[in-house]
Amino acid sequence: MLERLMTTAAATGLGVAVCVGTASAGDIKWDMPNEYQATSIHGEGDRWFSKFLKDTTGGEIEIVHHFGGALGYKSAQQLDAVGDGAVPIADSYVGAFGGIDPIFLLPSLPFLARTTKEARTLFEVARPHFERVFAKHDQILLYASPWPPSGIWAKQPVDNIGALKNLKIRTYDRNGTITLKAAGAAAVKLSWADVVPQLGTGGIQAVLTSAEGGVNAKFWEHLDHFTEINYAMPLSMVHMNKDVFDGLPDNLKKAVKASADAANDRNWREVVTRQRVNYKTLEKNGVTVVTRVPPAYLTTLGKAGREALDDWYGKMGGDGEAIMAEYRKRLESG
Repeated sequence: MLERLMTTAAATGLGVAVCVGTASAGDIKWDMPNEYQATSIHGEGDRWFSKFLKDTTGGEIEIVHHFGGALGYKSAQQLDAVGDGAVPIADSYVGAFGGIDPIFLLPSLPFLARTTKEARTLFEVARPHFERVFAKHDQILLYASPWPPSGIWAKQPVDNIGALKNLKIRTYDRNGTITLKAAGAAAVKLSWADVVPQLGTGGIQAVLTSAEGGVNAKFWEHLDHFTEINYAMPLSMVHMNKDVFDGLPDNLKKAVKASADAANDRNWREVVTRQRVNYKTLEKNGVTVVTRVPPAYLTTLGKAGREALDDWYGKMGGDGEAIMAEYRKRLESG
């Protein structure tokens, strides 16, 4: 696989070099795609990781970032791209892998993990399951990058069930599509790269995403309301080709792991304050942030989301039950 990665890199012009002996500065260079913008919380996290890694290795490993889908990959394509060796490392929204394995839909199950503490606990419980699936695809999981809580962007407040009826709204994975259709919306799953074009043509009228997503894509050019419903805190993850990792000297393997652990901790800290910063940006750009919604509305959305949860349990079987039991146990223990 390592030889195939080098051949693929040479053919496509991607800068991938792996030195399995004594590396010198600049010997190892990895291209890293990310469908989202450089200014996103994930883009900033990727840059933080690469700088930490470069500093830790004395410049022996350099990561070349490609944000906004610049290499032509959407998140859904990046699992295969990394596994096949087209790129050595990527930052992907993992809900896009839901058709490959249902474990990737866990972080975005509706109203399951609505706070940073809950979302991190859920990730830590499920991490061994994520790692096993990545391993099946010749990859290792390096770290997670959480999204701030999802809400609804639209041209009006979406703070009651009537406002959702027949609303043409973009969702980011199967869970959202099932939930919002059950709530009466005309929901359609779209990759991030397709959202702004569809807003521009009127193909969609609303978007399920975070305030973060709207800030980075300047949604205020199309939509002027963000309704906070704390639907979920989905995850992006950074994953790496295992043969590339295995080809590193031991000291660089340790540096990659240590840098990934540091980036994981940094990202979970960063997301805590990000929502407040984003809300200030929205207000400056004329967006109305709706933070008070009727409890009955959230209850109705929760009932609509039960279909997505049942669908996930059906696909996961006993593993799903075990994950949820451990998740609840950890939450109860504080």
